[in-house]
Amino acid sequence: MASDLSDFVDARVGPRGSLESLSQAEIDKLLDAGQTGLYPLFRRCALAVLNSGARTDNAKEIFDRYRDFDIRILRHAWGVKLELRNAPGSAFVDGQMIRGIKEHLFAVLRDVVFTSNEIIASGRFDLRDSASITNAVFHVLRNARILDRKARPNLVVCWGGHSITREEYQYTKDVGYELGLRGLDVCTGCGPGAMKGPMKGATIGHAKQRIEGSRYIGITEPGIIAAEPPNAIVTQLAIMPDIEKRLEAFVRLAHGIVVFPGGAGTAEEILYLSGILLEPANREQPFPIVLTGPKDSAPYFEQICRFIGGTLGAEALERLTVITDDPPEVARRMVRGAQQVREFRRKRSDSYNFNWLLQVPADFQRPFEVTHASMRALELRRDQPVHQLAANLRRAFSGVVTGNVKDFGIQAIERFGPYELAGDPAIMRLLDELLAAFVAQKRMRLPGSAYRPVYRLVA
Repeated sequence: MASDLSDFVDARVGPRGSLESLSQAEIDKLLDAGQTGLYPLFRRCALAVLNSGARTDNAKEIFDRYRDFDIRILRHAWGVKLELRNAPGSAFVDGQMIRGIKEHLFAVLRDVVFTSNEIIASGRFDLRDSASITNAVFHVLRNARILDRKARPNLVVCWGGHSITREEYQYTKDVGYELGLRGLDVCTGCGPGAMKGPMKGATIGHAKQRIEGSRYIGITEPGIIAAEPPNAIVTQLAIMPDIEKRLEAFVRLAHGIVVFPGGAGTAEEILYLSGILLEPANREQPFPIVLTGPKDSAPYFEQICRFIGGTLGAEALERLTVITDDPPEVARRMVRGAQQVREFRRKRSDSYNFNWLLQVPADFQRPFEVTHASMRALELRRDQPVHQLAANLRRAFSGVVTGNVKDFGIQAIERFGPYELAGDPAIMRLLDELLAAFVAQKRMRLPGSAYRPVYRLVA
């Protein structure tokens, strides 16, 4: 039950969907507000989930507005409850927490506890070793019950920006509808914009085809969840430990990827995927990738392809297919691609729901700690293997995302000024053109919000 205090609500809620009970040690760790405790992380992620639907992508604004928000674990003989103080009122209807938000809230509790106890503290995983990192990703997803489904490959991962135009958002719904009509499920970063639209469209397509048990999977991580809180359509939510494991979860789960218009975060995802597919061991892997948007978005994809071609070369471009203003053809490409994926994995006895055969180089798995020093030290030069350049470019865009929307990044920019990036003149020119276009097209903030660049290109 909840007591409504205008925009702030006090409430007690019981579990929904996962994690019915906790040990005393787990509760103690969750309530420890010190550096070794989980409380600050749990509070931050919980507040983000409760703030779903907010019209701001600035984590600092969210945390400042709800600075008095508090969440506590209450232990009962029959399990646990959460006690909330000064929670966002939008998470409640007539004094009751919205069911989907409650499921997401307890998914946060589940994944924060599991990652801390089973991935980090258990000693079972050497997070410096590539194979062990992949194994950790698998265990987080399995614990979230995302790998339970046993069926033919049908999961399409959709990437794209949270800050897109109304026309682009409608187009993402149209593509999702066509995917749903063809029995394809959807996985996204779980936030608004291009992460919500395909799910919304797919629900209609699935309903028309009377398809039951459809999946709408959301994959996020603690640093980004406040800027991109899970939308209400997500039925399965997983919070990965960091952005690198989030990206690996996407490519291990995907049977195909559709990329809609976006900003720095979408460019980061494209560079991550391009770099992995440039790895020689992955050349035979069927991995359908379609970049798509309405007709007016064609210049966006032209800029992306010019950047990819100018930095990573023609081989990287060959793995990308651009389809403009044709949702049915996008869906048909995904159906054909999923069939190729099924045949490839069947012949090699690989899992349909987790791509073990994909080789993810360690440079794409190691967490990149974004600081002014680490951004300035990135090697954005041509005299290195192309997959290494892709990894460093991915890190550069990850830094821009951090400065745009992550609380600690915003505070660092306010204190020390923009991040500096340096490299070969030709690469820096292409980078400058792409980032300037994102700013001009208002792809760095939600519409109506002012943008101050968080980067500076230097010689």
